[in-house]
Amino acid sequence: MGTGPVPLSLLPDTAEVREDGVSIGGVDLAELAERFATPLFVFDEATLRHRCEEAAAAFDDGVAFASKSFLCGAVARLAHESRLCVDVATGGELDLVLRAGVPADRVILHGNNKSDDELARALDVGVHRVVVDNAEEITALARLLAGRSVDVLVRVTPGVEAHTHEYVRTGQEDTKFGFSVASGAARRAIERLRDLAGVRLRGVHAHIGSQIFETRAFEESVQTLVEFTRDDGFDELCVGGGLGVPYVEGESAPSITQWARAVRTAAAGAGLDPAVRVIAEPGRALVAQAAVTIYRVGVVKELAVRTYVAVDGGMSDNPRPVLYGSGYEAFDLARPLAARPRRVRIVGKHCESGDVLVDEGFLPVATGRGDLVVTPVTGAYGYSMASNYNRVPRPAVVVVSEGAARVVLRRETFDDLARLEVE
Repeated sequence: MGTGPVPLSLLPDTAEVREDGVSIGGVDLAELAERFATPLFVFDEATLRHRCEEAAAAFDDGVAFASKSFLCGAVARLAHESRLCVDVATGGELDLVLRAGVPADRVILHGNNKSDDELARALDVGVHRVVVDNAEEITALARLLAGRSVDVLVRVTPGVEAHTHEYVRTGQEDTKFGFSVASGAARRAIERLRDLAGVRLRGVHAHIGSQIFETRAFEESVQTLVEFTRDDGFDELCVGGGLGVPYVEGESAPSITQWARAVRTAAAGAGLDPAVRVIAEPGRALVAQAAVTIYRVGVVKELAVRTYVAVDGGMSDNPRPVLYGSGYEAFDLARPLAARPRRVRIVGKHCESGDVLVDEGFLPVATGRGDLVVTPVTGAYGYSMASNYNRVPRPAVVVVSEGAARVVLRRETFDDLARLEVE
């Protein structure tokens, strides 16, 4: 982070920055804030489509959008229109994707603790793949298939430790996900599935973690997977997701195309049959940079040790700083090109000391009550992990494109929050 203007590379592809404002998708952000109120998530459709189409071109058919990063009907449809499958991790995500009109045969079911109901629904509708995660799930499939058939991948842990936060590191031995290659559990799972009538075992899947900035860990994972499956005759190898994105000045990450090229090169170098489809499941890399969040400043508190700037959102719309210590940039919407010499901590309105959006941010000295502040790169794991802590309604989500804005998720109301009360 620095005291100069926020790097334009963190904004969506269509962003246009003026001395006194910013437009995305041909729509002025300040006008959106007045029209739809704040906090407000603003997604750029062009950026979303470009990233989805890049992924579809970089990997083979079956590459999927990891919908947990941000799921609503409009984005699920956009991913499908861009030739991606959609992966889901719960019955709720499966239900929404199907309601959005995504064909079941373009949906992939994940989950480390799938219920019988979730597996049965997947079998009933005929999903594209079920990614089998544990031994009990194989037993459940044997019980639920009842003459039906299903295509599956086996999720394995390749023993690769990605350099990322421990809470989003999943490729090591000590994890709740998948079958260990090193212990022999993955081989035993493959043997059980091959003996199960109705199961078509297509290949293996591995996800080593999230927010990974270097391709080396993916390359190591691919080498392990290719060696492990060399004699299995599989037709599919999935490297999962996890490609990182820059959130603050000074960070950089490979593009989706560069990531895919590194994976394919590693696979070829390890001797993977060229006929095997190489696929992936990007999420953050598709949606993160496509969005910004607009907040309105309330209290500004000057202390001897720091300045606190409180806004009308907080950990309920973006819990990543609290959960992972994630960093973000921020800028004054009316002064986007101005220097930002004032060191601030941007916090929310929740009754929680940890309610921090930007731990160490910089704003113009003039930024104060009533001004609009924007945090870029908020498209992933913000709204999707949002809560109603302190009974705060979740923000609206709008998508902008070619000068027009449309609401894809309306703002919650107090009536929404009260509708589950039974007495």
